Amino acid sequence: MPSLDQFAQEKLDDLQRRHLRRALAETVREDGIWIERAGKRLLSFSCNDYLNLTQHPAIKQAAIAAIEQYGAGSGASRLVTGNHPLYAQLEARLARIKQAEAAVVFGAGYLANAGIIPVLIGRDGLVLVDELAHACLFAGAQLSRGTVMAFRHNDVTHARELLERHRAEHDHALMVTDGVFSMDGDLAPLAELLALANEHDAWLMSDDAHGLGVVGGGRGSSFVGNSHIPVPLQMGTLSKAVGAYGGYLCASSAVIDLIRNRARTLIYSTGLPPSCVAASIAALDLIEREPGYAALPVQKAKAFTKAAGLPEAQSPIVPVIIGTEVATLAASQMLADEGYLAAAIRPPTVPDGTARLRLTFTAQHPDEQVARLAGLVRERILN
Repeated sequence: MPSLDQFAQEKLDDLQRRHLRRALAETVREDGIWIERAGKRLLSFSCNDYLNLTQHPAIKQAAIAAIEQYGAGSGASRLVTGNHPLYAQLEARLARIKQAEAAVVFGAGYLANAGIIPVLIGRDGLVLVDELAHACLFAGAQLSRGTVMAFRHNDVTHARELLERHRAEHDHALMVTDGVFSMDGDLAPLAELLALANEHDAWLMSDDAHGLGVVGGGRGSSFVGNSHIPVPLQMGTLSKAVGAYGGYLCASSAVIDLIRNRARTLIYSTGLPPSCVAASIAALDLIEREPGYAALPVQKAKAFTKAAGLPEAQSPIVPVIIGTEVATLAASQMLADEGYLAAAIRPPTVPDGTARLRLTFTAQHPDEQVARLAGLVRERILN
């Protein structure tokens, strides 16, 4: 066996022994909630399409119309010829929703975080990251080549201690966190983090991938509780509740102009297909127009946690933490046998010893199915 193949096989065998090997499963999404896998129809509680907009007729029609007018692809990077007219509309809409001066759209959320942080922080800078933040925030922090430190999850006191000890050693400091944490579903204490950042001349950046469209009246985690927390760097994605694809940053006009000039993941990436941008515009229109609909995923998640005897949900994401990989895989299979898709989440996506089912709730999940799932989780997993 060639050494490269031997290396790969040894790594795969190790993953297999630890019940951590993954495999792609072909999935046909019939609508916003039902899927077909291996010939079996399942009700999915594992998708980030919180508002079921990937299948909404108006969203699909907007994408089709954009293809007819502008073509299937953008043809080049945005700074060459790929900046089709729909981008300006989308960026203006995002800035308005987030109450920011300006916005810039990237090809994906991962590309956004990998590109934004290195523009703002260099070798002499400091990046503080919540320990449970998404992997792409850590990737962006590491690409900055600055000093990267993790603070304990949602622990403002620990973040304060790190800033007091290390801020003076660095020219600039950036604090980054999820707004809604993707594996736990809890919210970041953005108001407290912003106050702390301001005290120490640090900048706060929140990743609102799982907040836009479903919390804060649809505006996201900076607007929870009918308030506006003026986070200066509001990043997010267009692939969850918005139902399309792409990433974005909302910030001041000066910051956005700098990002357009210096973010390598924007400069050297082909622009998004016009269909994705048009679908995002149509989705944001719907979210602004129907705040009651946008509130449904969290309402259904709260109904589930109440029925299952779990802590009240703060977002559409509810973790059912089991612990071991074997037990979590078995629980996922049990629910599949009952007609539900509930994906097993294992390390390194989550910390060792916290393998879990990550359940996600959408606007169109039938209430009776939410109640039945809660009963199965309560009686056959948590009992």
